[in-house]
Amino acid sequence: MKKLLLPVLLALATVAVPHSASAQTTCPSSPAVVLVGTGSPNKTGLDITQNTTWTRNNIYVLNSAVYVNSGVTLTIESGTIIKGDLTNQGCLVVRQGGKLNAIGTPTQPIVFTSNQPAGSRAPGDWGGVILCGRAPVNLPGNPVIEGGVIANFGGTDPMDNSGILQYVRIEYAGIAFLPNNEINGLTLGGVGAGTTLDHIMVYGSGDDSFEWFGGNVNAKYLIAVGGTDDDFDTDNGFSGRVQYGLAIRNPALGDFAVGGFSNGFESDNDATGTANTPQTSAVFTNCTMLLPPPVTGNPATPFVNAAGALIRRNSSQSVFNTVFVGRTFGLDLNSNSTNLTTANAASGSLAFQNNVMANYNPLPSRAGRVSSNSGATAGFSINTFVGSANDTTRTIAGLGLNTDNFNWTGNCSNRACAPTLNLPAASILNTGAAFTNAKLTGTGNGGPNSTFDVVNYRGAFGATNWATGWTNFNPQITCYNVAGQTLANREVVNAPLQALTVSPNPTQGAATLGFDVKTATTATVRVVDMLGREVALVLNAGKLTAGPQRLALPATLAPGVYVATVATPDAVQSVRFVVTQ
Repeated sequence: MKKLLLPVLLALATVAVPHSASAQTTCPSSPAVVLVGTGSPNKTGLDITQNTTWTRNNIYVLNSAVYVNSGVTLTIESGTIIKGDLTNQGCLVVRQGGKLNAIGTPTQPIVFTSNQPAGSRAPGDWGGVILCGRAPVNLPGNPVIEGGVIANFGGTDPMDNSGILQYVRIEYAGIAFLPNNEINGLTLGGVGAGTTLDHIMVYGSGDDSFEWFGGNVNAKYLIAVGGTDDDFDTDNGFSGRVQYGLAIRNPALGDFAVGGFSNGFESDNDATGTANTPQTSAVFTNCTMLLPPPVTGNPATPFVNAAGALIRRNSSQSVFNTVFVGRTFGLDLNSNSTNLTTANAASGSLAFQNNVMANYNPLPSRAGRVSSNSGATAGFSINTFVGSANDTTRTIAGLGLNTDNFNWTGNCSNRACAPTLNLPAASILNTGAAFTNAKLTGTGNGGPNSTFDVVNYRGAFGATNWATGWTNFNPQITCYNVAGQTLANREVVNAPLQALTVSPNPTQGAATLGFDVKTATTATVRVVDMLGREVALVLNAGKLTAGPQRLALPATLAPGVYVATVATPDAVQSVRFVVTQ
């Protein structure tokens, strides 16, 4: 929810440049689509004022901000494709009293994605999905949701119902409409426990993948991959319960704003750390938070001070039975001048237990720290708080995960980038979970409740991979031009050029262009700027053998947005990338 450099740069990338990924013989030209919106980036947008159903035999394009008004239900059939327009900043906003019933299935998920062609998609291509409800928040008055759209959130009904989202993917969302006012992949403002959220994947968000502003909706089976800012962000009194969350990051992609950092969990009571009620007291259990090692060099600067869980500004968020790998710090408690956050930890209202933290030794400098300038609550020891209730001694290898669990687009050996997420039988994570804390037991919504499954394993996965089938870990090469075809195996599998990526992206200098060639061919590779001017000739009619290709891109490009194009006798493909400094 901070100002981001990357989406701002990408928002400028609206000058027409040749994109011919859609010309690939196995991905047909864009069919007739249903345009929904005003065709303008003006945030007044289009209001849906009567019950409406979007069907899988159409492809829908959000051609501006689109609002589902109070008393109206938008129903989306399983297997439906909805694209967000870049130029007109498409987004879908459900206002208070409205409902979105997007009920996909494991074999027919619903996909919200970029309107850019395969090979040219990037974080911040469109706005995202916003649900606004009437559940309690700790902001006064009738607050307006973040993102520059026209929608209020919050109220007095903890059981408010904003609809159902099941088996839904949200890809390349998170456009920065205004400085410090971005839309996330999925934004939830004052959403009540009458709403159903499960099996939702956010891929390549330009801001947070998931962000809750108050409310008390519960959720299960959430996936955040390749986001830019935080994976799971909670604010303004959110008190819901979330079980089974996966986050996999690209160590080259993060919040590059001045002072920016990209956390796994980030939680505030509110922006200034007041004692306003209801207090942020969300409970997360059985999550897996992975920042893999970078392909080359060190992780990007947004991760230098990042934490697996940053809990600050008087939040009482709790985390149980979760696996943390890769960020500089495990748990970071950041208090204001009155040390409210550490006081919450000392009192037990903020719990952090039965978690596994790999490569965070020694305590307290890595596994846990208090980053308040004013010090911690008298008698509080972060070393004891973290070290006595969590496993902080493991190496990454000691977890026994499948090595492909760290896959994100650009570093994987299989084109689908699909990790094998179920635990090997020998993994230490198969046991050790505990559900004895009062925050994990009891009945009723809006407080400790019975929505949690009691399982033995720590992390998001046990013996079963619940991400199989409906997810897509490499949407960059997926053809979304055929109505009703949303599964990850609907890839451009017979294209002469496949899996075109730039890594790292964004880059602070050197980067590698990667792609696969189906059969031996010749190719010319160029880099052009956003005015279509050639800035580098990387390969001139060079001979390529069949198989994976890796070409070095110029390390001296000025900051900006560029397009790398690969031209063969059969096809031309392009991919955007960002140079940040």
